[in-house]
Amino acid sequence: MIDIEIIIQATIFLILGLILALPIFILFKLKQSLVVYSLTTLIILGVIIWIFAWWSDKSALILLDHYGFNSNGFNDTERFQNVTQENIDKVKSLETSIMGIGWPLKAIFGFLMTIPYLIFVYIVKVLIDRIKKKKNEA
Repeated sequence: MIDIEIIIQATIFLILGLILALPIFILFKLKQSLVVYSLTTLIILGVIIWIFAWWSDKSALILLDHYGFNSNGFNDTERFQNVTQENIDKVKSLETSIMGIGWPLKAIFGFLMTIPYLIFVYIVKVLIDRIKKKKNEA
């Protein structure tokens, strides 16, 4: 039987890979201007990052439930009473990971952090095209 942690981590890595590879794929398939590339990629990545932020929060809640954490408990004793001793550290780290800013704000910050990556991918593509053009002229 496949462990739920493996499924969750595989899903997270799949979405991260999609976030990193999709701008490159779109750039090489569209072969359009910077404006078309930017708008298309920003819209698609916005949706994927929104899903990623939601999933990272939801997966932590799923794992907490899987380990027996009682989120309705009033104190640590009630919250951790169903958690086995070997999973206490995992549950405590998961509990702290869901504290703080919510997933919508994490999605907004993640979206803003991808803009420099999109610019970098576009610049690398332009440089590759220039090198190919000079190589063909020589």
